[in-house]
Amino acid sequence: MIVKLEQNFICDNSNECEQGCFFLKTTQNEKFAKQALEKKAKIIDVVECKKILGIDENIKIIGITGTNGKTTTAGAIYSILLDLGYKCALMGTRGSFINDKNIAPKGLTTAVILQTLEFLALASKEKCDFLIMEVSSHALVQNRIEGLSFVAKIFTNLTQDHLDFHGSFENYKQAKESFFTDEGMKFINKDASAIKFNVKGAFTYGVENPSYYHIKAYALKNGIEAVVNFGKENFVIESSLVGLFNLYNLLAASACVNELVKPNLKDLEKAISNFGGIEGRMQMVAKDVIIDFAHTPDGMEKVLEALKYRDLIVVFGAGGDRDKTKRPLMAKIAKHYAKKLIITSDNPRSEEPMDIINDILSGIEKDESVFIECDRKEAIKMALRLKTKDEFVVILGKGDETYQEIKGVKYPFNDKEVVLKILKEGK
Repeated sequence: MIVKLEQNFICDNSNECEQGCFFLKTTQNEKFAKQALEKKAKIIDVVECKKILGIDENIKIIGITGTNGKTTTAGAIYSILLDLGYKCALMGTRGSFINDKNIAPKGLTTAVILQTLEFLALASKEKCDFLIMEVSSHALVQNRIEGLSFVAKIFTNLTQDHLDFHGSFENYKQAKESFFTDEGMKFINKDASAIKFNVKGAFTYGVENPSYYHIKAYALKNGIEAVVNFGKENFVIESSLVGLFNLYNLLAASACVNELVKPNLKDLEKAISNFGGIEGRMQMVAKDVIIDFAHTPDGMEKVLEALKYRDLIVVFGAGGDRDKTKRPLMAKIAKHYAKKLIITSDNPRSEEPMDIINDILSGIEKDESVFIECDRKEAIKMALRLKTKDEFVVILGKGDETYQEIKGVKYPFNDKEVVLKILKEGK
């Protein structure tokens, strides 16, 4: 990519270099530095790049990593801090935001470092106090956060995902653990699969196991109501969000904000209750119709467990060119919770949709409650047609994505828009 300056530019691709430009050398591209030099570019590191871009080193960066919950936890911290009067920037799966203004569309969960630095420069001009960012396991392995200093780090949970990239669950786990080796402030979910972390600067949070930020009591019938104990003090979480997993997200977010800025607890409680959730995450898009981004066995289980009090029609698929071993596991979970199950396409990418569906089907016994429909729009239409007044339709896997990727082409597709269009047309 290229970041334009008044009379020059910074790039991270040696093919884009020309005489006098700046080439940002990173862990990912250092082998191309010689080529950049041959084109008479000036080689700089992240420290020099920050100075050139005028980045305010006082901006406090909060990083969130884990298999699930990164986006909601990041969004909650962003919302709470804004409500408490701080200027904030947010980077993650849903794009980049500064003080409630959308700056950039969706991209990678964690951007390449030059893109992050460009965003930090914008945040500096807007005099932001905080940058909240999602940190993926891919980014940790590829060191896409090099040169960044984090004031706080959060671990949400760890379950199977991205084994196509990491090769094994142990490698995936080690990637997450690498984020928590320093002595800085960190927040660790004590109820999640255990990871190694530096205990210095660590705060734990949980519902089931002893932890510093601990839920004393909670109810999930109408949204979320919970009492949080820390030290000798308490505060209340009241939220319209649904499910135990969202209680964990809000607990992590509120614990982090409380330690960083020490707000008046009544102000903190009000800011927590004002957070309305993230588009595409447990989003009610029509009466008794929910969409969610869940695309891992654990993510699906958390969503469906939260809705188990209703009869569910579940629509889901699995992404192509990704971890194949999770496909039958997702099927088992969906079958366990669903009264009717419709298996369809997600983003098949270069794979054949029916090959993916057959991988999914290998995890369950196919009976009269299981339906197959490759075309995702038709699958959603089928779910809405089958639905009785007492049933809930849950459409999983894509959340607020605006495309469906098939054979290298991204076709416009949004689950919410598809649902609303079908309902408008009368199914």
